Amino acid sequence: MKSATAIAGLVSARVRDRMVDRVRELGVRDPRVLEALRQVPRHAFVDPALASRAYEDTALPIGHGQTISQPYIVARTAELALQDCADPKQAKVLEVGTGCGYAAAVLAQLFGTVISIERVRALHELARNNLRPLRIANLRLAFGDGALGVVGEAPFDAIAAAAAGEEVPAAWIEQLKPGGRIVAPVGVDDQRMTIVSKDTQGRVQRRTTEPVRFVPLRGGTV
Repeated sequence: MKSATAIAGLVSARVRDRMVDRVRELGVRDPRVLEALRQVPRHAFVDPALASRAYEDTALPIGHGQTISQPYIVARTAELALQDCADPKQAKVLEVGTGCGYAAAVLAQLFGTVISIERVRALHELARNNLRPLRIANLRLAFGDGALGVVGEAPFDAIAAAAAGEEVPAAWIEQLKPGGRIVAPVGVDDQRMTIVSKDTQGRVQRRTTEPVRFVPLRGGTV
């Protein structure tokens, strides 16, 4: 059990501010994203044995071969999803790969509605337990094959993925609202963050940004 002193250290503004400063130094500039990182208690989403490392800019294991993404990656994904979004507080976003729920909580600070889907039942339940104390009203979790999207909630203003496929799944493009964008890592050995945008006529454009390293996008559920 953590001591009161250790817990106080984790929740202190200074610890979170250092994390945010590091993310800013790495290139994330959107003040809305930086404030969202500051608001979400990352230590609440990691194993207690790793809580002392919660505010390092590093990925940490959460079990089942998955990780909680480093804060920079969470922030960069959110920043790219926000770009060209005219009214984020009215936007509906799909996150593919809930994991422990941390990135979903960050996205929920920025967008009107966030749907987050996870294919691993144990992680879906972990995220639900992690998020319950935070009472985030505009965040809903789904269990299912994220590669298929969430048809019943479509269309989405943005889709953000936390796993890398060889291509962006066609289902995501179909479920993307005209004027929206997908932010997803693409590739196997050489992964790149990829932005897929759909214009108001439904035409699709792709561009890539920086190299990244994500877990593989897998189909089905376990």
